[in-house]
Amino acid sequence: MIGAGSCGVAAAKALYEGKIPFDCFEAGPLIGGLWKIENPNGLSGAYTTLEMNTSGPRMSFSDFPIGTDDYPPHADVGNYFDRYVDHFGFRGKITFNTRVEHVQPLEGGGFEVTISGEGAEGGEERRRYDAVIVGNGHHWDPRWPEPPFPGEFDGVQMHSHDYRRPEQLEGRRVIVVGGGNSGMDIARDASFVADATYLSLRRGVHVIRKRLGRKNMPVDQTLAPPWLPWPVKQKGFEVLRRRSGSISDYGFPEPDHKVGHAHPTLSDLIHDRLAAGAVIAKPNIRELRGDRVEFEDGSVVEADAIVYCTGYKVNFPFFDQGFISAPDNDLPLYRRTFHPEVEGVYFLGLAQPLGAIMPMAEQQSKWIAALLRGEYTLPPRERMRADIARVRAAQAKRFYASKRHTMEVDFDEWMRDARREIARGAKRLSA
Repeated sequence: MIGAGSCGVAAAKALYEGKIPFDCFEAGPLIGGLWKIENPNGLSGAYTTLEMNTSGPRMSFSDFPIGTDDYPPHADVGNYFDRYVDHFGFRGKITFNTRVEHVQPLEGGGFEVTISGEGAEGGEERRRYDAVIVGNGHHWDPRWPEPPFPGEFDGVQMHSHDYRRPEQLEGRRVIVVGGGNSGMDIARDASFVADATYLSLRRGVHVIRKRLGRKNMPVDQTLAPPWLPWPVKQKGFEVLRRRSGSISDYGFPEPDHKVGHAHPTLSDLIHDRLAAGAVIAKPNIRELRGDRVEFEDGSVVEADAIVYCTGYKVNFPFFDQGFISAPDNDLPLYRRTFHPEVEGVYFLGLAQPLGAIMPMAEQQSKWIAALLRGEYTLPPRERMRADIARVRAAQAKRFYASKRHTMEVDFDEWMRDARREIARGAKRLSA
């Protein structure tokens, strides 16, 4: 098991309770991955104002509720994973400060795994395993604008991965680039401490408030059941969008897609900060000009900091590129878990669900454990390939083409279909 973040701990628990021999290697000294701010493993991009975009009931593992109905802040989420591991008693199965350097498939099956660090004999060690579960996350390798904006910039350029606290932007003239959740959070933060805050978007986006109604109820607790057809659920998203308001009213272009046809952006305050003039809407950057930036509408502003909230690359540094890789963040997987061509390598959390990743990773872990225990068998490869093709076609029809949509899934539908497939796989096995 590679990683002891939010997904890795779910797998470790499933293997531990299933009495399946395993090793879990974590590169740093902490459980919780990106949810531990300043994690010594160097991979966390958490910031002090970060909170979940899914509420407590929607993000909790099935047998261990986090204990809040609201959106928990990052510190509570990080502590939740520690409590989870200690409650079920498998911390001793995690080897900390140990990095998986390389995974090599062996002829006849199995893998040679090279590890380094405190858990490796002599500082580096090779071991043999029958299976490898990948839970190294996909929010740690920053993706910068491609191609880079022309020109030179005299000020600070940073990726959102290196943003930690609003004080980094205090007294600056800040341009935030990107319309995702991090972009909205950082623009909001900057608007309270910076001398000027500009939010630059290439295209229009729908931004839904995280809490709506008289009781400020989290919006993800009002979602439609999974059995409803998508056109009906899309109307529900449209209601949330109208109740949230449109940031296009403040100078951004109208979105060229319907709400729900892109990964959702959620923010409680960005509408208010735009309305107050504390955040100023700008189109895409055209050119960097020393201490100034020109935008595609011809406007020019003085700036001394640019924060790029432009997403991440999916990267598996322990695999050879010719073995398994994800060019343009695209790795076709059966139900986002099983590689159709490589037996014995399984993936956790390599998805962008319209919901929380944690319950999904828990379900994936139970699924993998059932396979390893001989209680489930996968469909034939040709059927897995056909299923992947079907899902990708539906995805291409619904979401606009983008590297951020290569792993999109509907959380509730995925969970329902996974449970059904596990039952079907058990019947295949008994037959």
